[in-house]
Amino acid sequence: MSQSANATGKMNETTLQMSPSEMRRIGHSVVESIVRHFETLAERPVVNWAERDEMERLLGGPPPEDGMPLDELLDEFDQNVAPHMSHVDHPRMFGFIPGAGTFVGAMGDALAAGYNIYAGTWIESSAAQQLELTVVDWFRRWLGMPESAGGTLVSGGSVANLTGLVLAREARLGDMREDGVIYASELSHSSVDRAARILGFRPDQIRKVRTDDAYRLDVAALDDAVAEDARARRPFCVVATAGDTTTGSIDPLAELAALCEERRLWMHVDAAYGGFAVLDPRGRALLEGIERADSVTLDPHKWLYTPYEAGCILARDFQRLYDVFHILPAYLVDVAGGPRNVNMCDHGITLSRGCRALKVWMAIKHFGLARYRTVIGRSMDLARYAQELLEANPNIEVVSPAVLSIVSFRYVPSRSSDDETIERVNGEIRRRLWESGKAMITSSRVRGRYVLRMAVVNHNTRRSDVEETVRWIAELGAAVSSARP
Repeated sequence: MSQSANATGKMNETTLQMSPSEMRRIGHSVVESIVRHFETLAERPVVNWAERDEMERLLGGPPPEDGMPLDELLDEFDQNVAPHMSHVDHPRMFGFIPGAGTFVGAMGDALAAGYNIYAGTWIESSAAQQLELTVVDWFRRWLGMPESAGGTLVSGGSVANLTGLVLAREARLGDMREDGVIYASELSHSSVDRAARILGFRPDQIRKVRTDDAYRLDVAALDDAVAEDARARRPFCVVATAGDTTTGSIDPLAELAALCEERRLWMHVDAAYGGFAVLDPRGRALLEGIERADSVTLDPHKWLYTPYEAGCILARDFQRLYDVFHILPAYLVDVAGGPRNVNMCDHGITLSRGCRALKVWMAIKHFGLARYRTVIGRSMDLARYAQELLEANPNIEVVSPAVLSIVSFRYVPSRSSDDETIERVNGEIRRRLWESGKAMITSSRVRGRYVLRMAVVNHNTRRSDVEETVRWIAELGAAVSSARP
């Protein structure tokens, strides 16, 4: 019997509600599907997609006039949706910055959705507001930021970076925006450029600064650029990267903080990938200086293993978020917040807000920091192990060694190989590995050179996953190199 069927089996056209027994039955089926996903994940292809025509055939078309039973819809999900997705949580997903959620986080998301928690105002859900305040304060403490700091949960690093640049603009430029200049590493994330574009800054107002031999933003070059621009323009913000997507490098945060303090520049740190490495002693040392930032981007859906979506913007002065984003129209006067009863909708872009904090809070409370510290440290160890295996192959050149948990490299067929040949060979390695479904690595460029990269972020990844993937890369490299172009 479907969700809106009555006792006679006919569809009830007067309600969207289901009976308790039907909800329990369907709920068990959904949970079983999720458990089956986790249980069989390692056996499935990592990369899997279909062309648009095929997906249109399977999932396109107009909506039905009359409803269909949920059992049939779940069958359709199993047959037409689930098989046509790459698995970012697969233990051999080494592409981009993978996201590997947990069952606990998924259940937290299910509870938030099932209770339909609105997380915008204190009156409508004081528990949701307090959960978010608590979780963000945990992050603040981990980074070592002052008690004045605070923030809010957002969809991910892109919105967090956008929010950080809004804070920087309002704090340092005010209405004088035509000549403002933002500085970022040549390896900074594209979301920084997108955020600047959304805020109306021209391309010439985003100045990319060269990196040093370790792919970190060159502080001396930055100082020179700021001094040069200050003669005719208004330098106002430096975006430091704590975990570059291509190399995993971390900019010299303490030195950048000193420069920003000296020149009164807003320091925003994009730590979407690397920020939670602070839980590991090695990561904490690499992130020294992050506590001096004016704003920081974090992504719990990366190294805290929270299901999508979960990002965070932290501000050194929590009050600044309120000052920038608070607007109180007449229709919200009844739920106006206060200094203690905080409305999170007053501290960011969105008024309609789901409860992202519940899944983060549940997972951290369940697993505890010791376990997170272990799995983050293991990711870093596995990346170094991958580097050792790659370096052991005379035909593989490691371009950027593992700093956090990313290693970039390229297969070089022979010493006489030119860049065009190397790019062709490595592009073919990536393509064939994708087609095999065995593992996923992605490509990028480091100072113009085409590279392949492995990002070890998944809490389920083991040494054998790394060993097999490196072996497949070497075998494909040899096969491609021996074939005629």
